[in-house]
Amino acid sequence: MNQDWRLGLLRRLSFLTLCCLLLGVITDQYGWSFVAGLAIYLIITLSQLLHLHAWLRRQQPDEQPPEGFGLWADVFDGLYQMQQHERQVREHLQAIISRVQESTAALQDAVIVMGHGNLEWCNKAAEHLLGLRSPQDFGQPVTNLVRHPSFKEYFDKGRYQDPLELPSPINDRIYLQFTVTSYGDGEHLMLVRDITRLHLLEQMRKDFVANVSHELRTPLTVIVGYLETLLEHVDEINPRWLKPLQRMEQQTERMRHLLEDLLLLTKLEATSYPASNQPVAVSNLLESIKSDAKSLSADRRHSFTLEADPDLLLKGSESELRSAFSNLVFNAVKYTPEEGKIHIRWWHDDEGAHLCVRDNGIGIDSKHLPRLTERFYRVDSSRASSTGGTGLGLAIVKHVLLRHKGWLEIQSIPGQGSTFICHLPIEQMMVRSALRHSG
Repeated sequence: MNQDWRLGLLRRLSFLTLCCLLLGVITDQYGWSFVAGLAIYLIITLSQLLHLHAWLRRQQPDEQPPEGFGLWADVFDGLYQMQQHERQVREHLQAIISRVQESTAALQDAVIVMGHGNLEWCNKAAEHLLGLRSPQDFGQPVTNLVRHPSFKEYFDKGRYQDPLELPSPINDRIYLQFTVTSYGDGEHLMLVRDITRLHLLEQMRKDFVANVSHELRTPLTVIVGYLETLLEHVDEINPRWLKPLQRMEQQTERMRHLLEDLLLLTKLEATSYPASNQPVAVSNLLESIKSDAKSLSADRRHSFTLEADPDLLLKGSESELRSAFSNLVFNAVKYTPEEGKIHIRWWHDDEGAHLCVRDNGIGIDSKHLPRLTERFYRVDSSRASSTGGTGLGLAIVKHVLLRHKGWLEIQSIPGQGSTFICHLPIEQMMVRSALRHSG
């Protein structure tokens, strides 16, 4: 309220006070005169409040505020300006929401907005790809609308670093990729893409690799057999052929390892569950892998330490787990300089079971970490060829862990070493002491 309103209010109060004094002088009842003045003032104020209440209840668009005087005129005016401003802001926000909805409705990818796991909004593509109905399905849990065990498990875990690929719930010939982003308080945005064509191309690649790997095994076996024979009788043929034949033997051995890894990876990709689901004594398995790693280290004098809980078992395939864990340990041996330290730890906590392989080797630049589990990805092709690696080891580790409902965490600092941690869920682990107690 500005100075003019203050002066006006002061004048009115002064005038009312003088009238009360005058009435008191005339009637000689000063107390009742002031009571009467206050009553008149309260009646006037109450009438203004009633006008305000009636105007607010009607809430007609663009309706002018009621007539007032003094302070009340300023109050009515201020409320009217606030209403107009809020209406403009609301209309602007509604226009933005409408444009966003129109643009997302035109997308071929499904866009789904969720609040605390319940469907709040979706575009037309969600109806076509997932069979969602708008607005009938609004407010329903998304895991009830997209009925697939893998989707429910993926959504409930809350680890959305990697997208999920599943067939469409309404058409199994359509293959979809689900990407979930968390924001706000329990809010999620899910994008669903049709990747049927990419899935078919990937399947063709897998079939091609599997067929070629099988077909190459026979001629490679023949070549290896002849090379072994020639090496046994090289002195009788020509000693100068010894070095070329040894080089050929090394390369055929490398090719054999490559074919074995390709066939193993093809087998792992064929299904999403392990070949068996029996309790595996991981501590014994790691002791065996540690012994093999020492043999691989030979005269490089690496220092190995193993810290493993002997009572902690893991449900799954022992052969697959051996392949995954040995790849991690053998990689540490290959990329750790002489007299380096390699530490292996197997333990569990409230989140599940964990295997950690840590070394103080050459390390890996952070830009390479997201792609390390891709098949044939090379941080340094010259380094990989010198160590005899196939470029498939970490891809095998990734797929073995996926089949056991786990995931791989990679930490590395160039020049300081690398740490590879396999995280496996509680439902996959077993503890011997608990088993004895239950028995």
